[in-house]
Amino acid sequence: MSQTNLVSRDAKHYLVSKTEEPFTVSFVDDEAEIQLELMNATDYTLKCVEILTVFLKDEETPGGGPSRVHIRFEAIKSIQPKEKVILSHRTWIDGKPAPRDHDQLQRLKVITGKVRPYVLDISWEDAEGKARFQRTPVGN
Repeated sequence: MSQTNLVSRDAKHYLVSKTEEPFTVSFVDDEAEIQLELMNATDYTLKCVEILTVFLKDEETPGGGPSRVHIRFEAIKSIQPKEKVILSHRTWIDGKPAPRDHDQLQRLKVITGKVRPYVLDISWEDAEGKARFQRTPVGN
């Protein structure tokens, strides 16, 4: 899913590799909760899609401390071309599943003009069965 072009500058040739990002990430707000939506922007079915656990910065300890909160996402067997999928997730606090009213997914929501301190590391298998990865900055 990457594209390599030969670029010529001042009689020198450089290989330039442009990695396409097959997934678009958005956050959907419904009345009850915020959810993460992943869209396969390619023309291929992508299999074994996973987002690695995101460990959130400790907001309670002055100066920060070890992460007490993390968010786990459910893996998806496959996403069809141009398909959008809502990923189920669970917030964990101090090693225990948090109740819904303590969900922390809103901390991953992108706010324009704010620093994006977190990254969604997405892995999948492409149409040829090769493992691929995408890093998408998120958070506020």
